[in-house]
Amino acid sequence: MADYKLEAAKAAFKFIKANQTIGLGAGTTVFHLVDMIRQDQHLAQSVVLVSSSFKTNAYLQQHGLNVKSSAAVKHLDIYFDGCDQFDQELSALKSGGGIHTSEKILASMAGEFILMGDETKLVPQLNTTYPLVIEILPQALQIVLERIQSAFPDAAIKLRMSNQKDGAVISENGNLLADIQFTTLPQWQQLNTQVKMIPGIVEHSLFYQMATSAVIAGENGIQIITPERTKH
Repeated sequence: MADYKLEAAKAAFKFIKANQTIGLGAGTTVFHLVDMIRQDQHLAQSVVLVSSSFKTNAYLQQHGLNVKSSAAVKHLDIYFDGCDQFDQELSALKSGGGIHTSEKILASMAGEFILMGDETKLVPQLNTTYPLVIEILPQALQIVLERIQSAFPDAAIKLRMSNQKDGAVISENGNLLADIQFTTLPQWQQLNTQVKMIPGIVEHSLFYQMATSAVIAGENGIQIITPERTKH
């Protein structure tokens, strides 16, 4: 069976040029992309790499690549990342890793934000399969939970708890993470700003119309998707 993540990474690799500053997210497809960069000696020596992921950063450093902190970089030429699902307008939900705040910072710094993955990630419109993840300042936990429940009475909110220590999962920024599972489809454009405006929410995991293109692989080969965005 074809490895579609590997095929998507091969297609995404073609966008990278020498001397660029490249941002990288997390996941299998990103690791494939890193392997291709390090195997191209000239490219590996010339590019600067920045990642939102602890695991990706460790992998980059392990292989002696030129890694910088996002705090030391003003602009990325391209940011590559995967997602749970995305639609034709290239709005994406990235719920799994809980590092969406760092990912959004890098995505906003990039001239191009390219999503990568297999064709199952593309849906006609975002749905309720995956939760919206929110990062919350600890002192605002109760007010945030109350505001979310009031705004979305049909939604279930669950604080992420650690399965390897007693207590809540703490983000890399020292904050709490909670999953909002919707039962009815929200208005994504409204949700994008409404949730962010609740005091105490640092960021959420909806990447609303941020990506500039997507590279996906499937049974029919590689597709390069550019957004079909409606005017609001």
